Amino acid sequence: MYGVFGGLFGIGSGELVVVTSQPREHASLAAPAGARVVEQHFLLPTVRPETPGSLERPGVYVFRFFHVKNADVDEIVRVSAEAWVTFENTDAYRSEPQALFSPRDRQPERGWMLLLTWYDGFASWETSRQPAPQARASFARRHALTFGTIAYATRLIER
Repeated sequence: MYGVFGGLFGIGSGELVVVTSQPREHASLAAPAGARVVEQHFLLPTVRPETPGSLERPGVYVFRFFHVKNADVDEIVRVSAEAWVTFENTDAYRSEPQALFSPRDRQPERGWMLLLTWYDGFASWETSRQPAPQARASFARRHALTFGTIAYATRLIER
C-alpha cells in the first residue's frame, strides 16, 4: 500500500484514491465490500519512487494527470527530473515530488502519466506556482508536450 488519500479539491466526498504497488500479474484492485472501483490506471514508476514503500508525511498530496503522447514519455520524465533540482530545493516553500508514473502500456499513441507531489500545505503549493527560473523552463517544456492536465488535491488518510 503506497497510500490511501481523501479528497480536498476535485474528488467527491465519498471517494478515495488508493495507490498500490503490485506485480504485473495482478490485473486489478479488489474493492472492499460496499465499495466499487470507479477508475483504475496501470502505471509504472519512472525516476520516483526509486523503491516501493508507503507514504507517511502529513500535508497536501496533489495528483496531476498528464495526457501525453507515449512517444514523449521519456522526455517528460527527463525534463521533470531536471526541474525538480531547483523546484524542491528552495527556502520559499516546502514540496517534494513523490512519484512520476508512466503508462504501463505505451503501445497506444496516447496515454496518461501521473505526478504525485507532496506539499506541507496549500501556502507552499501556491508559492510553488512561481518556481526558480530553471524549473520554470523545464515545466514549460513539459507543458508543451502535454495535451492537458487534471489535478486533485488530497490528504493522506492511511499509511
